Amino acid sequence: MTNNGANLGFEQKLFQAADKLRSNMDAAEYKHVVLGLIFLKYISDAFEDARKDIEKEYSDPKNQFYVREPAERYGIIEDRDEYTSKNIFWVTY
Repeated sequence: MTNNGANLGFEQKLFQAADKLRSNMDAAEYKHVVLGLIFLKYISDAFEDARKDIEKEYSDPKNQFYVREPAERYGIIEDRDEYTSKNIFWVTY
C-alpha cells in the first residue's frame, strides 16, 4: 500500500484531537466517547444523503413532486417530516 502523503496531516490532527479527548480518561471510558462520535458521524452522513435525495426530488422538473419556487422548495427541504418519514434522524446545524 502506498501513501501519497496527503493523509499525513489529517491523521496527525486526528490523533492530536483524540489525545486531547482522552487526556485523563481510562480506556474503558474513552470507548464510550468514541462510539458516540462514530454514531453522530453515521447519523450526520445519513442526514446529508437524505437531504441530497430530497433536494434532487423537488428540484427535477421531470419529477412529479417538482417545486418551481426556490423558497417553497427550501421549506420542504427543511421540513422535519421529510426526514422522519424516511427513518432518518433530524439533525440541525
